[in-house]
Amino acid sequence: MCGIVGAVAQRDVVDILVEGLRRLEYRGYDSAGVAIAHNGELHRVRRLGKVKALADAIAADPILGTTGIAHTRWATHGEPSERNAHPHVSSNINVVHNGIIENHQSLRDSLTAKGYVFSSDTDTEVIAHLVEEERKTAGSLLEAVQRSVKQLHGAYGTVLLDKTDAERIVVARSGSPLVIGLGIGENFIASDQLALLPVTRRFIFLEEGDVAEITRHSVRIFDQDGHAIEREIHESTVSYDAGDKGQYRHFMMKEIYEQPNAINNTLEGRLSNDSVLDETFGNGAANLFKQVKHVQIVACGTSYHSGMVARYWLESLAGISCNVEIASEFRYRKSFVQPNSLIVTISQSGETADTLAALRIAKDLGYLGSLTICNAAGSSLVRESDLAFLTRAGVEIGVASTKAFTTQLVGLAMLTLAIGKYNGLTEQHQAELAAALKSLPAKLEQTLTLAPQIEALAEEFADKHHALFLGRGDQYPIAMEGALKLKEISYIHAEAYAAGELKHGPLALIDANMPIIVVAPNNDLLEKLQSNVEEVRARGGILYVFADTDAQFKSDDTMRVINVPHVSELIAPIVYTLPLQLLSYYVAIIKGTDVDQPRNLAKSVTVE
Repeated sequence: MCGIVGAVAQRDVVDILVEGLRRLEYRGYDSAGVAIAHNGELHRVRRLGKVKALADAIAADPILGTTGIAHTRWATHGEPSERNAHPHVSSNINVVHNGIIENHQSLRDSLTAKGYVFSSDTDTEVIAHLVEEERKTAGSLLEAVQRSVKQLHGAYGTVLLDKTDAERIVVARSGSPLVIGLGIGENFIASDQLALLPVTRRFIFLEEGDVAEITRHSVRIFDQDGHAIEREIHESTVSYDAGDKGQYRHFMMKEIYEQPNAINNTLEGRLSNDSVLDETFGNGAANLFKQVKHVQIVACGTSYHSGMVARYWLESLAGISCNVEIASEFRYRKSFVQPNSLIVTISQSGETADTLAALRIAKDLGYLGSLTICNAAGSSLVRESDLAFLTRAGVEIGVASTKAFTTQLVGLAMLTLAIGKYNGLTEQHQAELAAALKSLPAKLEQTLTLAPQIEALAEEFADKHHALFLGRGDQYPIAMEGALKLKEISYIHAEAYAAGELKHGPLALIDANMPIIVVAPNNDLLEKLQSNVEEVRARGGILYVFADTDAQFKSDDTMRVINVPHVSELIAPIVYTLPLQLLSYYVAIIKGTDVDQPRNLAKSVTVE
């Protein structure tokens, strides 16, 4: 459920399709395939592993054709294998698909009763057979697809090709993005515009429920009610190359600004109606989640901070207990395993030595199962865990993690919803939380407009050597992450405290030379936090407060306030992360440090 590319052209499209898949490799996958329709015949090649294996197979036995579809898959239904790789076929119909079809089993049973034979374990194959069945009485492939999607429950971005009518492809979107690329005498489809940048800069983004028919010379789009509709054409200025900073001075800034899109990728195809699809965590996730009564999270550094936020979510929303531990400590102590415990590892690279060692130790301790939240599809943590959630953050080059962290938080929020629905989380509450997650990319875009204010504020840190970050509740780990970012790239000594702990020691540090950074969303702890702020002001401290617009903090001689957009409590920790990232970045620029490659640090920590 990772990458889709399709083309209807006046030239051979195989190279275009394969190159498109290469450009989507960052999303993570386990197999790749391509299907080309030519002269009433279908030529299909699928390979387990990397796109290179697919390209090598095509080079050894070339295939030609002007219409085709291609896919990179991350397994949800059925193990990674060539037989489960896309495209899937039913007689004349070929299909690729991102997402999860929730009612695939009932559809499979119905289609099997009608004589259809399934050759894979995937949910995707039911789409091919269903459209084949509808094609028998439909006047066109378009009509067959429109009939079929009304029977599908779940999330999908799907592209279909009829080998007997190779002049067109039909696409449908529900919960999983698709973008049409417009050419001259040729048109394209992909799950991400990055795949198509070598052939076009003109795109149409399909909206929820859209079905479209694409030929060389035309694009017809229909909404979920079957009405013909026009969608706006966009001229893209996106730069593909992950090694290109584009308009940005540093990779870190580029990656800060990529977060709305990265989180959109994380959510893609994983929310159906108003709940999280269990299968996004892997085969058997639903059965495992039904049994989970305790979660043990193990991680390092930034990933540890995301786990600390998740503890608040899991206990308050999912109604289960949760422990969070640094992997390097977990692996060297004797631990007690709670009954029905799930161990969750979190890592950007999937190769963090301490975290990987902790997972291997945990397998002998009697855990119910293991899940990893990770950004690297082929990594050791992904391969060795029972379940895996890929964050789809894309390549992150800056050593100080930005989008990898926020996409981890999104994955952990989704895990909370997935487990919570088996522990009393009501459908209404699920719907509210799902809506909050869907609103997140737009809220982050809004938050990034604060950058000029934060850049100006950073000037006051030029001569500072120490800083204190404060937060309460699930914002305390965000304060910890803010302190880590500042120390990583500006080399300013920074610490984070739960604001209620000030009176137990840290108040001794407060003076006019110690900047105090506070994260202050408008939640149940706001009044307590305001009291902590007054404790600092009474001792001559200078405060920098990132506050909800409704929190009633006002700037004065001892307090600088930057108002952050009002957001749901669930996503507030994610939103409040961005101002702290921007602050650390601008302070580092002023200090003249190496932002992307700070001294003594590495991106992937593969040693103990």
